[in-house]
Amino acid sequence: MIIYKVLKDKKQYIDLLLLADEQEDMIDRYLERGTMYVLDDNGIKAECVVTIENDDILEIKNIAVLPECQGIGYGRALIEWIIREYKGRYSILQVGTGDSPSTVPFYEKCGFVKSHMIKNFFIDNYDHPIIENGTQIKDMVYLQKRI
Repeated sequence: MIIYKVLKDKKQYIDLLLLADEQEDMIDRYLERGTMYVLDDNGIKAECVVTIENDDILEIKNIAVLPECQGIGYGRALIEWIIREYKGRYSILQVGTGDSPSTVPFYEKCGFVKSHMIKNFFIDNYDHPIIENGTQIKDMVYLQKRI
């Protein structure tokens, strides 16, 4: 397994990016200013885009694992790699995600704790309802981890 930085043509991974953020114009808001990493384990299995939010905070804007590869540690491996890569340069790694019973627990298992919430983020910013496991996702939850 190797993780490497993608320096150009980040949109070649749009299908993977859309797994985590299903509206392309929302991805366009952070993709070029973010740093993209890809996890390759006999083929691309996952990706992550991080942005610098200020002198102390690094944010995961997009992290996605191929559906057939979920649950075997690729997402956690990317997060751990990001922490090692940026440790000492930033004090907080944060992520904003839908208030979903399938995503929030993943981040909590990785050591993140809830920080704050933006009510109706997905209703106000997306052109269609975001449905996960039959439930409409409305709020954005921010979780943080000290690094």
